[in-house]
Amino acid sequence: MQIRDIGHSRAISAFTRFLDDGRSCLTNAAAERALRGIALGRRAWLFGGSNRGGERAVAIYTLIATAKLNGIDPQAWLADVLAHIADQPASRVHELLPWH
Repeated sequence: MQIRDIGHSRAISAFTRFLDDGRSCLTNAAAERALRGIALGRRAWLFGGSNRGGERAVAIYTLIATAKLNGIDPQAWLADVLAHIADQPASRVHELLPWH
């Protein structure tokens, strides 16, 4: 077997993976749609101010995406978190995460 054949075998395996796992998608259109808002905002984010500001933006985007994946309205969830976080003990802050 030549190297070219091995590469072809891997490509076929990756391409047909969706046949074995119904959760897999044949295309990456959903992922591209999810990233579209991020790509559109990139220019404005140049003015975020610092690396720390970028890290905070990533944290917020992660929480919003997690809320969406759990079928929760991100705006309503964030409003609820902001309303309750001051009264939440640090040992129970995990209860405010989107999957709870």
